[in-house]
This record gives sequence, structure tokens and C-alpha cells, in this order.
Amino acid sequence: MFLTDILIIGSGVAGLSFALKVSSFARVTLVTKKQSADTATNLAQGGIAAVLSKHDRLEDHIQDTLISGDGLCNREIVQTVVEEGAGRVRELVDLGVSFQQGQAGEEFDLGMEGGHSARRVAHAKDMTGREIERALLAQVQANEQIEILENHMAVDLLLESKATKKSTNGKDRCIGAYVLNRTTGEVETWRAGVTVLCTGGSGKVYLYTTNPDIATGDGVAMAYRAGARVADLEFVQFHPTCFFNAKVKNFLVSEAVRGEGGVLINKKGQPFMRQYDQRGDLATRDAVARGIDTEMKKSGADCVYLDIMHKGRAFLEHRFPTIYGTCKKYGVDISQEPIPVVPAAHYMCGGVLTDKWGVSSVNNLLALGETACTGLHGANRLASNSLLEAVVFAHRAAQWVKKHWLEIADQERRSVQDWRTGRARSIEENVLISHNWDQIRRLMWNYVGIVRSKKRLQLVERRMRPILIETKEHFYNYLLTPDLIELRNIVLMADLIIKSASLRRESRGLHYLLDYPERDDVFFGKDTILDRTMNE
Repeated sequence: MFLTDILIIGSGVAGLSFALKVSSFARVTLVTKKQSADTATNLAQGGIAAVLSKHDRLEDHIQDTLISGDGLCNREIVQTVVEEGAGRVRELVDLGVSFQQGQAGEEFDLGMEGGHSARRVAHAKDMTGREIERALLAQVQANEQIEILENHMAVDLLLESKATKKSTNGKDRCIGAYVLNRTTGEVETWRAGVTVLCTGGSGKVYLYTTNPDIATGDGVAMAYRAGARVADLEFVQFHPTCFFNAKVKNFLVSEAVRGEGGVLINKKGQPFMRQYDQRGDLATRDAVARGIDTEMKKSGADCVYLDIMHKGRAFLEHRFPTIYGTCKKYGVDISQEPIPVVPAAHYMCGGVLTDKWGVSSVNNLLALGETACTGLHGANRLASNSLLEAVVFAHRAAQWVKKHWLEIADQERRSVQDWRTGRARSIEENVLISHNWDQIRRLMWNYVGIVRSKKRLQLVERRMRPILIETKEHFYNYLLTPDLIELRNIVLMADLIIKSASLRRESRGLHYLLDYPERDDVFFGKDTILDRTMNE
């Protein structure tokens, strides 16, 4: 058994920011299932939205966020995040993040993105996530109070009731996690006063995604199994513009390209977004993704195109060096021809339900970043509000832990039972995992995608049932491998997304149901909340 004060699972911007803040009063262990920089943060191109200009207003950012969230945002949370945003961005600068500097008296060079009414996206060209990850990781690695365990993968959370057989008086407490050491193959028992889930999203539940391979919904799945409440999992954001090329996987073409004047066109070269939304190419992501999906279905085309040629090579190479270079590598000179693009699963707006401090419904269990459902995003996340949410809630969660630290540190830490393998044997045929994985991703893409129907949701629930049963059998019959752990998590995430989508009989934000095309505030102007007791 291993002991630490605070156990953080995940090494994106939320986990790293939180680790730095709590390291001043506690020992921190940060586990990440691959390398420290293998995160969605590292792939984030656009930037971080905040009111950083004298030409912008807090109320405008709040209103843009509320409009994007389509009636489901928590206004108090939105106001808090927007008001604290500028301070957190400047704190990133103090930690070594190099955002593009502004001109004409402006502190930052601010980008424009869909759904925003003003330029407010601080960026490091089209490598913002990588730059933030670089700076924070350097600070964490130099901090003697923080231990980073790479190639360590959380399996399940440790609950006080099950681990110690001690009564919890109705509300359980998280006391750590079982963690697979991928190097030794052993499952380690980690005890902690506070456990924080920062595992990112679950894009790998879908066949096509902009997410890294680590995005298998681990944090939400573990929290749900531990009895935590999860919310709004039907709201899966499909990014409208993923590079359509068979040779490159998961490459995102930033929303900022449209913010700088890029226009979506069909195979005939005709702009089409005004037909679907009066905001055109700068509509919110839900509207643009549906517009592209409809246009592709009408024409039978495999993709649409994003035309930014009019900006010229010099501008494009300077403003979007990663996008320009990657497209050029795969045969598309974006200064001379439009970029072929398709929508792809991008962001989970729902997650582990938390309060305004990032605290879940299970004692001493917190969730941050994409893993959490804070009330900020509602039914559709506004572009570049994700990094903003991560740093604001990392700060707030650290404040909460510091305030309650003496009480937490004083809690009794009894010994718990180590992971038991029983008669489990090594899995000899990996096809048992890969076949189910492939089935899940295709079913989710075809039945629970951008546009859904009641019939499709009923069919996919029926087809998912035997995969759930088989995966459960594999988990108990075979020794744990990273692939088996991830399969267990994505099949649960798929099941929860289907259940949530089936419960919401209206169309709102990212959830478009053909049978109920209108928004219904009377019956569905609220979060879709699930917990394990619903299935027991």
C-alpha cells in the first residue's frame, strides 16, 4: 500500500494547475496512464477565452456562454468563471506560458471564434495547449512536493465502505484508488486524503474523434461505479472541422481558422452555412456540425471544405503554423486550395456532477476539467471555454481543499485490502477486446451521433447489452491489461450516453432528436442526472 496526501489522476491543464496550488501544504502524487504530455490539453489549438481587452465586457462573455449552452448553463457558475478568468490567464503567464502579445496597446493578441461576440481568445498561434502543458509540466517537474508516476493507470476508486467495512452513515468517502503499474503489471493500492479526477473526456467512444487515444472516459466511469452522480452525458460536442485525410488521425482544424475568415463550402464551391444558421460560419459548434452533417447527407459527399485561401501564405504560415504544416505534409496547401473537413467527436460537456468548488457527491472526491460537469457549458460548450474552466476550477478546488485540509488530514487512514486477482488468467487473444472496442465505436457513431432518433437509441441499447455482459466477464476472468481497463470504461460510457440521450425527449444544444425537434423547457430545462442506484 502506498500513501499520499492528494492523489491526482490525469496530467492535463486541470491536474497540473491543481497540483501546483496544493503542493504548498500537501504531498501530491500525480498518476498518468502514458507520458505526462499525452493529454487533450496538448492538442488544444485555439486558445483560452477570457475578457482581456478594454473593448470587451464580462457581461458579453457571460451572455455568449449562456446562448451557446442553450438554456442549461448555471448562470452563477458562468458568472464566476468569466469573472475569475482574466486573473487565471495572467497567472499562466507568470508560470511561463508565452501567449502571443498584442499590438496597439493590447496586452494579448486575441482571436475570434464561433459563438463569441468579441475577440477574446488568448493563444500561442495554433499550439496553445502544447504551450500551456509545456510551462505547467516544467513547474510540476521542478516541484519536490509533487511526484509524477507515468505509465500508471487508475482501475477503480477506493471507497471507505468497501475497503474498510466501516459504516459511512449514508454518504461514502473516497480514500484513494487502485492503480495499474503498466511497467510491472501489478495493481497498486494508493491511499489518499483527497482524490481528484482529471482524466479528460471520452472521444474514443466514437469512431471518429479529435481526441488523443487516452480519452476513454476513465474518470467518469470510475466515479459512476463509485456511486458519484454524473450529469448531461448526452451532450457530446462534435467539432465541425476535423481534417479529412486517410493518412492522418484525429487532426483538428481549429475554430480560429473560421474566426480569421475561413468559409465552409460544399463540393461545388458554394458557401452553405447561412442556409442553416443566420450566424453563418461563426455559429456555435452544435449548429455548424449539424449544418455540415446535413450538407454531406444531401450531396452524398464524404466531406465539405474550409476555404481560407484569401488570407495568403504568409499570414497562414505565421498564424496557423501547425495546421499549415500538417495539411501541406499530407498534400493540401491551404493557401492554394480549401481544406477537406468533417465533424468528429470532440468534447464531453457532461461528466461527474460537481459543486462550485469541483467537489463531487462522494466525500473527498473531486473532478476537474472535461471530466467534470460544473454547470458552465450547459448543452453546448462555447469555443475555448474549456481551458478557462480547467484553470478556474483548479484554483477553486485548491481553495476548498486548503480550507478543509486540517479536517481531511486528521481523518483515520486504516489499512485496506490489496487488489485480488483470484483465479484470473492472462488474456491470450486480444481480438476479444479489439472486436468489442470496434463494435462500440461504430455503433455509437451510427446511432448516437450528431443527429439521433428514438428508434436508433432503442436499437443501439439492445445491441450494446451483450457487449456489456461480455466485457464484465472479461474483467473478472482475465488479468488486467490497459486495453481491458479502457474497454470496460468505454462500454460503460457508451451505455451512460445512450441512457442519457434516451431520457431527454427534446432537441437542445448538442442533442438533436428527430422525433422531438423542438426545445422543451417545461419538462427538460434541467440536467440529466444518473447514478448507480438507478440500475440497482
